[in-house]
Amino acid sequence: MNAKGAVEAALFSASGPLRVKDIAERTGLEEEKVKTLLERLADEYERRSSAIKVSKIGSDYVMMLRDEYMGYTDKFTTAELTPGMMKTLSAIAYNQPILQSELFKTLGSRVYDDVPVLVEKGLVGARKVGQTKELTTTKRFMEYFGVEATNKKDIRRWMDEQA
Repeated sequence: MNAKGAVEAALFSASGPLRVKDIAERTGLEEEKVKTLLERLADEYERRSSAIKVSKIGSDYVMMLRDEYMGYTDKFTTAELTPGMMKTLSAIAYNQPILQSELFKTLGSRVYDDVPVLVEKGLVGARKVGQTKELTTTKRFMEYFGVEATNKKDIRRWMDEQA
């Protein structure tokens, strides 16, 4: 077995970020070897200026498309989120934690349609607070958009950079 190929295949086939421990268990490799191979793969993709990169998000690793190539995906995929949902999601991400009632004041009644879909897709977490819900983004949000940030401040900075 080609160990580097096995780690690369694991990243490629995964639906989201993987923990080193999980890759090691499923490939039969030692965790330190997996860490070394992940770093080597990240370097190789970087050196060849590939459209794909290997990123570390928190303590997990993921294979993802570089930001500058995202525009090409529109030509080959269908959107999972409508522009309205994206607006709602952006407002949640930028202002989190935010009460759904406050979001309603800004965006109108559409939030009551958008929020359940965003929660169902795992992009937003909702916690009951009195008569409303407190909304925040989830780890899935960071994975989906390739945000290499783990806290509210860094997510906001990333969003500012994207704008």
